Amino acid sequence: MKRTDLLLRSFTGRVILASCSLMTVFGAVQSISAVAEQRGPVQRVVQGKVVDAEGTAVKGAVVYLKDDHSLAVKSYFSDDAGGYRFGQLVQNTDYEIWAESNGKKSGVKTISSFDNKNQFYIDLKIGK
Repeated sequence: MKRTDLLLRSFTGRVILASCSLMTVFGAVQSISAVAEQRGPVQRVVQGKVVDAEGTAVKGAVVYLKDDHSLAVKSYFSDDAGGYRFGQLVQNTDYEIWAESNGKKSGVKTISSFDNKNQFYIDLKIGK
């Protein structure tokens, strides 16, 4: 076999190997994209603390989260440290959040669909 034939075969083998490698990488990227699409849109979380006028944690306050699209309202009782958390919120919906305890209410806070954050920390202060 001639030297030029050997060089051509060697070069052809490298081209085929490189093509296979690129196809493997491209397939892996498509697989990752497909998995991300199956998981659905990125979900948002809002959490924080309910406090009184003096800044003391309020245990057992009812925290309300209103979906401004469907008008559905979820509620959560604040824990011993005044903490609350709502997960699995969709990005393209506005929300209103407030707390109530012993007939007193906090101000209403808004989470906008135009805000690109996925994690919100909102403290709710219940007035006098």
